Amino acid sequence: MRRGGWAVRACHDSRMERVLVNGYRVAVRQAGRGPALVLLHGSLNDLRAFDAQVDAFAASHRVVAASLRHCWPDAWDGRGGDFTVATHADDVAALIGMLDVAPAHVLGHSRGGAVAIDLALRHPDSVRSLVLADPGGLEALLPDTPEGRELAAQTTAMFARLTDDLAAGDAVAAARRFADALGGPGTWDRRTDAQRAIVLDNIATGPHCAERPRFAREALASLAGPLLLVTGERSPPRYRPMLEALAQCNPHVRALATIPGAAHAMNREQPDAFNSAVLEFLRTA
Repeated sequence: MRRGGWAVRACHDSRMERVLVNGYRVAVRQAGRGPALVLLHGSLNDLRAFDAQVDAFAASHRVVAASLRHCWPDAWDGRGGDFTVATHADDVAALIGMLDVAPAHVLGHSRGGAVAIDLALRHPDSVRSLVLADPGGLEALLPDTPEGRELAAQTTAMFARLTDDLAAGDAVAAARRFADALGGPGTWDRRTDAQRAIVLDNIATGPHCAERPRFAREALASLAGPLLLVTGERSPPRYRPMLEALAQCNPHVRALATIPGAAHAMNREQPDAFNSAVLEFLRTA
């Protein structure tokens, strides 16, 4: 069918549809009514990463969970050079415009946080508020010390290991090491079959996920608010100092919330606490 002059194709998942933006059919799941809330997932993930959020948020918001370009349900061959944070941000801006929901609240997790930041910087009219959960791209906020430089190098090293592991031909072993790097030893083994499937369905994007900007402090300080920053109690140690520095340099940060008992995948590990923190922020954002 067509909506507003744009083609929309129903997907095999009845909860999902395809929306044509910037010449690409983006997979989205929509639910609820009210102010728009766009959910942007992290690396090796897709819109299913927010299965524990959509219904909870849809009680008060029009929720739009999107799979970023080349993520599931697509099977990507790695060609094209368009798996970039900038391209993803442009896609999200076009999606928000096509759905006529600007300005929208935007929640970005990990790489999706970098996409959300880039969206807010280059398409400010699309964004009403930001929720940044362990966002990528904040390394410039770390101190120029040996310890700070070591923390700043961790993400690059993690993706380099992932690329090497995939080149060795064992996708499950690559996924296990990646999950354990973000959540601690044994994380992969604690994942449900459905959660493991999400990572494996997106594993081919892994070598391309290392591409992400390092936003300048001045750009991050200029982000218009309001902003909510979120991290997990057990998230990798690089995230808290970056988020604390962002809270110090940007006057629009409302709070830095810590999700108890959670690591990087906080929205799946402790969904009730994560959802409560986000909804409390949105009530006044």
